[in-house]
Amino acid sequence: MTNSVDFSGRPFHFIGIGGIGMSALAYVLTKRQFPVSGSDLRPNHITHKLESIGAHIFGKQEASNLEFFHPQVLANPVVLNSQEQLPADTKSKLPQVICSTAINTNNLEYKAALELGCPVLHRSDVLAALIADYYSIAVAGTHGKTTTSSMIGYMLLEAGLDPTILVGGEVNAWEGNARLGQSQYLVAEADESDGSLVKHAPEIGIITNIELDHPDHYDTLEEVIDIFQTFAKGCKTLIGSIDCATVRDRLQPTITYSLYSDTDADYTVTNIDYRADGTTALVWERGKALGVLTLRLLSRHNLSNALAAVAVGRALGLEFGAIAKGIATFEGARRRFEFRGEVNGITFIDDYAHHPSEIRVTLAAARLQARPGQRVVAIFQPHRYSRTLTFLEEFAESFTHADLVVLTDIYSAGEPNLGQISGERLTAEIAKQHSQVVYQSTLPAVYEYLLQTLRPGDLALFLGAGNLNQVIPEIITTLCEPAKATS
Repeated sequence: MTNSVDFSGRPFHFIGIGGIGMSALAYVLTKRQFPVSGSDLRPNHITHKLESIGAHIFGKQEASNLEFFHPQVLANPVVLNSQEQLPADTKSKLPQVICSTAINTNNLEYKAALELGCPVLHRSDVLAALIADYYSIAVAGTHGKTTTSSMIGYMLLEAGLDPTILVGGEVNAWEGNARLGQSQYLVAEADESDGSLVKHAPEIGIITNIELDHPDHYDTLEEVIDIFQTFAKGCKTLIGSIDCATVRDRLQPTITYSLYSDTDADYTVTNIDYRADGTTALVWERGKALGVLTLRLLSRHNLSNALAAVAVGRALGLEFGAIAKGIATFEGARRRFEFRGEVNGITFIDDYAHHPSEIRVTLAAARLQARPGQRVVAIFQPHRYSRTLTFLEEFAESFTHADLVVLTDIYSAGEPNLGQISGERLTAEIAKQHSQVVYQSTLPAVYEYLLQTLRPGDLALFLGAGNLNQVIPEIITTLCEPAKATS
């Protein structure tokens, strides 16, 4: 795949445009008035939104989709031998075809794009080109990328800097996963899952932490560290959390932050108060007190994310008052401890956590919010066979803050099932550490079990990066029905 992105007006065509990363790019390009089309087998609210702003969406992935912008050129392609090149005027009319790592080489649109001679780019190539086109802040790290990038984007928006934003989650403040601003600033989430992080060279880079999270792509932690080190070298200013030993020992951040005041970090906190309704702390900048930071988000990991946002704001010259004001009103991204409703005294929370470290901190936040006597019920859908197998022992030890754990089978995310791991086996491993663990093989079975098991006062926390959260509105609707019948 070539990595040369043309912003002169040539069309963009996205294969799998409905994905969270692909759709953010498509949104910004469409709002910048580029011709944009795309295909997705599962239309959703994101593809409907793209259609509403001018993108053309196909419900099937077929070779003929590429004819949309220039049918007279693409319907009668020039057949070339290995020594020939497309005429310049024909080549300039071919759309740039954008793919993600999830697109199989047997995909009909992908094969047609190659046969036609279309420029074929990876999603990360377009993001890298946009990062190069702005004064960019790119947030990387194994955990916390979406929350931190969303918080920084919101902070800059509230401070009047009007940034362009591309994140891996949906945020109510800009009604989606992207917005087009009119300033020089761009805030982006930079993903390490497929190694494409190395393509990005932002003005400011943030690394929240480093762990092995994608064993489908990396064999060892050292390989992951190498990717982050390459990214770090491309950042003009690198901001890093030295609470992560790997960031502290293997990288050399320009600006550092820590939750511990006895470190030599540039930004630290004292007087921390973790409460059920949020967090407060006194922020210090290189030994000088800046002021009190208040955030609605729970627990220490979100305070760390907020400290990264403070470091960015100060690097851009913002007064602490403006930074604190923005962070104080940030509500978080969807599927990051997202409140979905309360029925019959049962609170429903949806969270994207799918790595053992994420599960531990999310359950700790749930325990912090839980009232005395309130059960924390963790409902977990493992994500990917490779991740579940690699971190089997860590998963088994990550549910200590839950009173009841309900597991379902593994969401494959396109991976083949090699028969090495299953939801039942994971359940058995967790049961060695936890006395209340139940396995339900399917989502309908989870739905039925929860209807019979949840009771008033429970905090039901749905965890996973797959489709488990589809169960939440079904349960809420069913629980509401008796109330309607008696009203």
